[in-house]
Amino acid sequence: MNIVAIVQARMGSTRFPGKVMLQTNGLTLIQILLERLSESEEITKIVVATTFESNDNSLANHVRSLGYDCEKGSESDVLDRYVTAARAHAADIVIRITGDCPLIDAKLVDFCIREFKQKKIDYLSNNHPPSFPDGLDVEVFSLQALEKAADEAFEEFDREHVTPYLRLSGKFLTSSITADRDYSDMRWTVDEPEDFDVINNVVSYFSPNVLFGWSEVLRMEREFPGLFMKNKEIRRNEGSHLGKGQKLWKRAKRVIPGGNMLLSKRPEMFLPEQWPSYFSRAKGCEVWTLDGRKYTDMSMMGIGTNILGYGNEQVDASVSSVVTNGNMSTLNCPEEVYLAEKLVELHPWAEMVKFARSG
Repeated sequence: MNIVAIVQARMGSTRFPGKVMLQTNGLTLIQILLERLSESEEITKIVVATTFESNDNSLANHVRSLGYDCEKGSESDVLDRYVTAARAHAADIVIRITGDCPLIDAKLVDFCIREFKQKKIDYLSNNHPPSFPDGLDVEVFSLQALEKAADEAFEEFDREHVTPYLRLSGKFLTSSITADRDYSDMRWTVDEPEDFDVINNVVSYFSPNVLFGWSEVLRMEREFPGLFMKNKEIRRNEGSHLGKGQKLWKRAKRVIPGGNMLLSKRPEMFLPEQWPSYFSRAKGCEVWTLDGRKYTDMSMMGIGTNILGYGNEQVDASVSSVVTNGNMSTLNCPEEVYLAEKLVELHPWAEMVKFARSG
């Protein structure tokens, strides 16, 4: 029986780009993950599934230099990426591991695989409901079940997060395992810079050994809780509940005081943690978010009132014409005179107009 562990990883994380290639004690996070996973007695092969995006080429090259296979697929349709990788390596059973779990424990993975085989089911996980520390997530499923999910799941959420259809559709035999007590408030994953600080503390503590067990990390946290405090405020699986705009807003607040330059455009002014935050395009009175969702803009229509709406064709044509003809010169532009005359006409109490670059 061919048991293939597929590790999904990419460089283009919205909240923390390039995290899988960050180094701690001379090793990249993806390298630590793969070395730890290689200790499994049940897994036949380990494959990294990344994307066709050019910025993932360096990740793919690094993985291959470490002696592991790497397959490329869709960035957004991760379910299809898994099917492609699983078929390419003739998997019978697939183990899903995410690249943000560098402390994955091979013995725990093996336990999940043995439970899956013994129960003769379609899907098994150790994080639904969560009881292990965040960062030890393991999912096991058959290729047949994965292919069925890929054929039937059409919701964007199902395809991005791979397994919701397997877990929730009611069409598969599922099971889960739980820890001896609830450790789900512990956070050993890497979604944010604060998470990396915690992982760096752990790896440094055990260095040069990277094959420590999760129970050893548990003892470390109990003995040195201060080394694990930095990411305590981050909610578990927060990313699955945030849109791309909300994730980018969190990133913005790390480099821009307040997140942006205008108080009136801050999401917290409207609906904290729910406001889309950023637009990808706008037309008329409609705006599209980074997730591709369309909204009718009944807010401020820009700064102040945008009477003509977004992307007005007549305005766009005029602007394009000006850009084509050149809009900067040593000489004055005649439109300055025309605009001044129009303003005097609109405001009879004014006799003259002075233009200023006041910002």
